[in-house]
Amino acid sequence: MKKVRVLITPKKGLLDPQGRAVQELLRDRGHEVGEVRVGKLLELEVPDSEDVHKLVQKFIINPLIEDYQIEEL
Repeated sequence: MKKVRVLITPKKGLLDPQGRAVQELLRDRGHEVGEVRVGKLLELEVPDSEDVHKLVQKFIINPLIEDYQIEEL
Protein backbone atom coordinates (compact mmCIF):
# COMPACT_ATOMS: atom_id res chain seq x y z
CA MET A 1 0.00 0.00 0.00
CA LYS A 2 1.06 3.56 -0.61
CA LYS A 3 -0.06 6.80 0.98
CA VAL A 4 -0.79 9.84 -1.15
CA ARG A 5 -1.88 13.39 -0.44
CA VAL A 6 -4.25 15.07 -2.89
CA LEU A 7 -4.54 18.87 -2.84
CA ILE A 8 -7.67 20.15 -4.58
CA THR A 9 -8.06 23.84 -5.41
CA PRO A 10 -10.46 25.93 -7.48
CA LYS A 11 -9.20 26.52 -11.02
CA LYS A 12 -7.40 29.80 -11.57
CA GLY A 13 -9.74 32.54 -12.70
CA LEU A 14 -12.83 31.02 -11.07
CA LEU A 15 -14.60 32.74 -8.21
CA ASP A 16 -13.52 31.39 -4.82
CA PRO A 17 -16.04 32.74 -2.29
CA GLN A 18 -14.34 31.06 0.69
CA GLY A 19 -10.96 32.43 -0.31
CA ARG A 20 -12.46 35.88 -0.76
CA ALA A 21 -14.08 35.72 2.70
CA VAL A 22 -10.77 34.74 4.33
CA GLN A 23 -8.96 37.48 2.42
CA GLU A 24 -11.46 40.14 3.54
CA LEU A 25 -11.35 38.92 7.16
CA LEU A 26 -7.55 39.16 7.25
CA ARG A 27 -7.50 42.57 5.58
CA ASP A 28 -10.19 43.87 7.95
CA ARG A 29 -7.92 42.91 10.83
CA GLY A 30 -4.99 44.80 9.40
CA HIS A 31 -3.08 42.02 7.65
CA GLU A 32 -1.69 42.67 4.20
CA VAL A 33 -2.51 39.64 2.04
CA GLY A 34 -2.82 39.03 -1.66
CA GLU A 35 -5.02 36.40 -3.27
CA VAL A 36 -6.33 33.68 -0.96
CA ARG A 37 -7.51 30.31 -2.31
CA VAL A 38 -9.29 27.73 -0.15
CA GLY A 39 -9.13 24.08 -1.15
CA LYS A 40 -9.38 20.53 0.15
CA LEU A 41 -6.70 18.10 1.29
CA LEU A 42 -7.18 14.34 1.19
CA GLU A 43 -4.79 11.66 2.38
CA LEU A 44 -5.44 8.25 0.89
CA GLU A 45 -3.94 4.84 1.41
CA VAL A 46 -4.27 2.84 -1.81
CA PRO A 47 -2.74 -0.29 -3.35
CA ASP A 48 0.62 0.25 -5.06
CA SER A 49 -0.96 -0.60 -8.40
CA GLU A 50 -3.77 1.98 -8.08
CA ASP A 51 -3.79 4.75 -10.70
CA VAL A 52 -4.41 7.65 -8.33
CA HIS A 53 -4.83 10.19 -11.15
CA LYS A 54 -7.70 8.19 -12.64
CA LEU A 55 -9.26 7.69 -9.21
CA VAL A 56 -9.14 11.41 -8.43
CA GLN A 57 -10.39 12.49 -11.85
CA LYS A 58 -13.27 10.02 -11.90
CA PHE A 59 -14.53 10.13 -8.32
CA ILE A 60 -13.12 13.01 -6.30
CA ILE A 61 -12.82 16.26 -8.27
CA ASN A 62 -15.07 18.21 -10.56
CA PRO A 63 -12.70 18.73 -13.53
CA LEU A 64 -14.67 21.74 -14.76
CA ILE A 65 -13.93 23.83 -11.68
CA GLU A 66 -11.12 22.11 -9.75
CA ASP A 67 -7.42 21.39 -10.22
CA TYR A 68 -5.44 18.90 -8.17
CA GLN A 69 -1.90 17.88 -7.24
CA ILE A 70 -0.82 14.48 -5.96
CA GLU A 71 2.08 13.96 -3.57
CA GLU A 72 3.26 10.50 -2.59
CA LEU A 73 4.01 10.31 1.15
